Amino acid sequence: MTVYAVGDLQGCHAEFVELLERIDFDPARDRLWLAGDLVNRGPESLACLREVRALGDAASTVLGNHDLHLLAVARGGARLNRKDTLDEILSAPDREPLLDWLQSRPLLVRQDFADHEDTLMTHAGLLPRWSADEAAALAAEVEARLASESSGAFLERMYGNEPSCWQASLDGIDRLRVIVNVLTRMRFIDADGCLDFRAKEGLDSAPAGFAPWFRYPRRDDVRLLFGHWAALEGRAEGARVRTEALDTGCVWGGCLTALNLTTGERIGVPGRRRR
Repeated sequence: MTVYAVGDLQGCHAEFVELLERIDFDPARDRLWLAGDLVNRGPESLACLREVRALGDAASTVLGNHDLHLLAVARGGARLNRKDTLDEILSAPDREPLLDWLQSRPLLVRQDFADHEDTLMTHAGLLPRWSADEAAALAAEVEARLASESSGAFLERMYGNEPSCWQASLDGIDRLRVIVNVLTRMRFIDADGCLDFRAKEGLDSAPAGFAPWFRYPRRDDVRLLFGHWAALEGRAEGARVRTEALDTGCVWGGCLTALNLTTGERIGVPGRRRR
C-alpha cells in the first residue's frame, strides 16, 4: 500500500483524474490524504466532491476554508462571494448527501509511518504551541459541533477574525472560531501565536512582527502536512519544523501535486490556467 498526500483540488477535477492515473492509484491497494479545499474557484467542484466521496475509505480529506464556506452558504445562511464557483453543487440533485458527507469530514488526520513516525495533516498548519495530541483534541471539538444538531447555528457564527489569539481559557463560539481559523486559514503568526489575516501572498508579504507559522520551533518532532498557501508553490522555506507544503496552485495555473508519504517523491500534473 502507498499513501499519497494531495494538495488543494479547488474544483480541478480533470487534473485530479490525470494525477490519479499518473500515480497509478488503485483504491483497493493505495490511500489518499487530501489537504482540503476540494471545491471553489475551479470549474468542476461538483465533480471533485463526487469523485472523492466515491473513493470511500481509500480517501481521507480534511476540511479547508473553502469547504467550510460551502457549508456556511448551504446551511448557515452565508452569502456567495463574487468569485465563488459553487452554484452547481448548490443546485445538484445529490446536494444533500454530498453536503452531509463533507460536513462529516475531519479537520485533522494523523498516522504513524515507518520512516516518519508521527505524520499529521491539516488544511493550513498547526500552531507551534499546540502538541499533536492537543491539536487532535481541539479539532475534535469542532468536528463534534459540526456533527451536532446545533451545526447550523455554529456555521452562522463561524466567520470572523476575532479572537485572533489562542487562549486555552476561551470557550463557546470564540474558542471554536480560533480553532477553525488556525486549522483552515492560518499563514502568518507572531511570537505569541496571534494570527494575521491580511497577508495572503508569499513569504515576503509578512507584516512587521509576523512570520510564517512553520518558522517557529516546536517541542515535538511531528511531520506536518498542509495545503492552503498556493503562493508558497509547495516550498516551506526556512521551516524550523518537519513540514511539507502541498498546495502548488493548480487552480491558478500551477500544478496539482501528490506526495508519496513513504519515499518523499513528488508527482505533479500541470493545471489548466483559470485566471
